Amino acid sequence: MPAEKKHCLNCGKPIQGRMDKKFCDDQCRNSYNYHQYADNNNLVRRINYSLKRNRNILESLIPAGEDLGKTTKDKLLQEGFKFKYQTHTYETKKGAVYYYCYDYGYLPLEGDWYLVVRNKEQ
Repeated sequence: MPAEKKHCLNCGKPIQGRMDKKFCDDQCRNSYNYHQYADNNNLVRRINYSLKRNRNILESLIPAGEDLGKTTKDKLLQEGFKFKYQTHTYETKKGAVYYYCYDYGYLPLEGDWYLVVRNKEQ
């Protein structure tokens, strides 16, 4: 009884060689594995990019040599800030909640104003 021909998992071409071979060559193997994990990696990559961008925006809003700055919601949005991405929060004893992107954070104030802070602890 002749052995059933195996086909490459990536391109579908018939495979020659070892019985346990799954791909016709290294390029097909790499391409297959890249596409298997690309969606998950792209999601993480996009979120990390947004977090880093948010951090850089907050950093740019604090004057040189200072630890605090103040800005508006419109300015943050204009710069490309995405409010849904933050690394952690900090709640003060008085109940104020600071939202952080790594070592830079913001505190919502009255009337679409935000206090931007740099965390000194490192």
